[in-house]
Amino acid sequence: MTAAANLMPVPSTGTLEGYLNMVHQIPVLSREEEVDLFQQYQLNDDLDAARQLVMSNLRYVVYIARSYSGYGLPVEDLVQQGSIGLMKSVKRFDLEHNVRLISFAVHWIKAEIHEYILKNWRIVKVATTKAQRKLFYNLRKNKQRLGWLNQTEVEAVADDLGVKPEDVVEMESRLAGVDESFDLPVDESEEQTRSPSAWISHGNDQNPELLVEREGIEHLQHDGLQQGLETLDERSRDIIQCRWLEDEKAGLKALAEKYGISMERIRQIEFAAMGKLLPYVEVI
Repeated sequence: MTAAANLMPVPSTGTLEGYLNMVHQIPVLSREEEVDLFQQYQLNDDLDAARQLVMSNLRYVVYIARSYSGYGLPVEDLVQQGSIGLMKSVKRFDLEHNVRLISFAVHWIKAEIHEYILKNWRIVKVATTKAQRKLFYNLRKNKQRLGWLNQTEVEAVADDLGVKPEDVVEMESRLAGVDESFDLPVDESEEQTRSPSAWISHGNDQNPELLVEREGIEHLQHDGLQQGLETLDERSRDIIQCRWLEDEKAGLKALAEKYGISMERIRQIEFAAMGKLLPYVEVI
């Protein structure tokens, strides 16, 4: 099908009407002509026959694609995706189905358009589960009024589509959302900025950028501390661990009794060890 696809007419921005005029000039095949072309394609791998089958049904792709224009995506792109679905259906069609190609192809055309809309309707994918996909394409036409659904309407939609009421509420919320830049330009005429970067984080303690930076610094310091401890003698390392790295920190008196030396000597050993560790935990 690749060779046939390369010979397909492709709608481009600003030429949709010309494309529509062209596809409507392509003759519609009779049932006998369609069967003959499929036999040529399936028995002889005749790609020109496959191309004729695709071309003669492009008008239906355009018709289906236009029905999805309400999602705000370019009709040209929807037509292209629908054409891919049509080509896939030609490849999978079997004459034993005993139906016209377009009856079989509608599923593949819509499937490609649906997938394209889900990937491009929002920056963040709006539907991932089977229930969410069903709701995405059916919720708007099942709503009985403008505005948010009340509980009775939510339950009616859930029952009609075979999903949970909470799934309906969640999808309605997703459909109402809009994509917004994280760093919107500052409008000096407004008292408060609308940029999410200003209100998503409450102070530096919750700033994602600073949190990541702080985590990186802590990781470097941890690794440096482990390297530094390995350079100390066993007694100095034990004193540092007992004084600073244990959950229950030991006092000078307890360590003095452990090693049979004065508390002042323990303090001196600790001070000297800290001096040796400092270069390993400093982050430039």
